[in-house]
Amino acid sequence: MTAKEISPRTKIFISKATPGDDAFATWLAPRLEAHGYEVFADILDLSPGDGWRLKITRTLQDEAVKMLLCCSDETLAREGVLEEIEIAKDLSRSLDDRRFIVPLKMRRFKKLFGIGGLQYIDFERNWAGGLTRLLEFLEEENVPRSDARAIQSGWAAYRRRQAVALRQEPEVLTSNWLRVLTVPDEVYHVRPIGSLGEKRSAALAKESPFPVLEYAGGYLSFATASDFEAAFPATGRFETVWSVAYADFNENGHPPSSLTSIDARRHLVNLFRLAWEMQCRKQGFLQHIFSNGSAAIASDGKIDIGKRIRWGRQGQRRSSVLRNIARKKVWEFGVTAYPSLFPFPHYRLKARVLFSELDGIKKGAVIDDPRAQHRLRRGVCSAWRNRAWHGRLMAILELMAGESPYVTLPTGGGSYIVLDAMPVQVTVPVTARQLHELGEEAEEKDISTLDGFFGEDEA
Repeated sequence: MTAKEISPRTKIFISKATPGDDAFATWLAPRLEAHGYEVFADILDLSPGDGWRLKITRTLQDEAVKMLLCCSDETLAREGVLEEIEIAKDLSRSLDDRRFIVPLKMRRFKKLFGIGGLQYIDFERNWAGGLTRLLEFLEEENVPRSDARAIQSGWAAYRRRQAVALRQEPEVLTSNWLRVLTVPDEVYHVRPIGSLGEKRSAALAKESPFPVLEYAGGYLSFATASDFEAAFPATGRFETVWSVAYADFNENGHPPSSLTSIDARRHLVNLFRLAWEMQCRKQGFLQHIFSNGSAAIASDGKIDIGKRIRWGRQGQRRSSVLRNIARKKVWEFGVTAYPSLFPFPHYRLKARVLFSELDGIKKGAVIDDPRAQHRLRRGVCSAWRNRAWHGRLMAILELMAGESPYVTLPTGGGSYIVLDAMPVQVTVPVTARQLHELGEEAEEKDISTLDGFFGEDEA
């Protein structure tokens, strides 16, 4: 039986969780209406005073031609959504429409009894691609549509009502940049007196207690020849081929060696990166290689699971968790640091979250499937608000700086790269009103435990 034969059913019913799927519903509904379809979603079609449960039920039972089911483990666990699925299954049988329920995959989800065999439309990869396939499906099913193509103004009005209000007051925002305060005075090209051989030369660079780069039969470093001799007594003597002031090297390179300023800055950035990574290893952070960089992870031996790190020496003190358990996995927070010399020397920090198996109450093996890591990050970390991300970043800097207001990276020979442990802050002319302010304990809950934050009527 086609959709036209079961008229007067004309409405596409969106079954979703509130508020988890609201943003998606307000994106999808007007686009379907722009193609002439009539859409029902509770966030818009319920008026004050409506018996909302009764109206939803009657619309689904009497007017719906298809039910679009937003599918994720969180949505499919909601009592209201499960009730709508049961009604839709009965309708599928009574209308003889085995494709009455149309699953829309928002995130990976466990199959439910009775709808597990239904083919979903994939919105996880990207919403635009999912919409294209959904429109093709609706046309194949001859779902009724109008040439008028009227878009209800209420969708945009609802989004405006949910938008963050701005106040005409200045607000201080914290970035993810750490300003470099002090750099070494000199850059050195040092080489051993006598040949080491290619393998030994590369091994020495890896074994070095300070950052070095292999270059022209020797090493670029902030360390002197005597520093190399002290670090590698079995290697013998070292000599300084040339040295140049840091500022001159950064600005002009080293023309006698055909090193341009671009080459010089690239080498400086690599030395800065090595200095950060070496200090993180020295402090006991786990080094984990992601697809686009090495991250320092707060892991075993650094901090216990569930332990809070106090941070914020000025103003309100807070605490944040860097390791915890969610969805029967252990998650651990870390950062990748990307040095840059423009527009001023700084490190840009990128947040990382690493998932491992749970072995009893302890961390087990790191999950080695990148796709599984990605799914877990999307599932667990999507519940973390900006306040939680900021807190974890500040907590990991607290671990690195200790009692000092600075993060100090040794570079050899008593020289250091010194960073301000407080990220760069900027002041903007307006203030965003914060919605859903939660306490510290609530910030640590992953999305699979968020049911307690919403009232029963919001299911």
